[in-house]
Amino acid sequence: MKFGKFIGAATLGLSMLASVALAEQVSVKAVMVPQEQMKFDMNDGTKHFVLAVHRQGDATGDGPLAGAKVDEFGWHDINPPMAGDPRGYLRFETETGDVAVVKFTVRAVFMKGEDKPALHDNGFWELTSGTGIFAGKRGVGALEIHPAGGPNREFTLTGVIDDAP
Repeated sequence: MKFGKFIGAATLGLSMLASVALAEQVSVKAVMVPQEQMKFDMNDGTKHFVLAVHRQGDATGDGPLAGAKVDEFGWHDINPPMAGDPRGYLRFETETGDVAVVKFTVRAVFMKGEDKPALHDNGFWELTSGTGIFAGKRGVGALEIHPAGGPNREFTLTGVIDDAP
């Protein structure tokens, strides 16, 4: 009886490892360059503004999103020096024309810096739809946004993409 329980537990453990092994790891960066943007100032005596932005870049790194062209369609609600709430979509298109649509949500927090407040943009992403190799897939992970010179931003995505349940 003990041997049967051991075999059952071992089989369950191996099947769980196999399902994790099938998930594709994502680790990409893309410097996103503004193509179009509109800034809406609240004009309420604060620095609060909303930025609607279309940015483009190229994803480098590892995993199924690496090498893709990236478009951001974002809505960044920022209230310095308090915080902000960037959100939007990233559209990845591979060289073969496969498309992955990623929804992102970020919390921007301003922390004390040497000369001015330092902005920390951390959040998460979710693969919501796709074509070709991304059809029927789901994905999730962490997202960081960092300044990349002038109006450019570096998006870093880490996580996994796997078959939808």
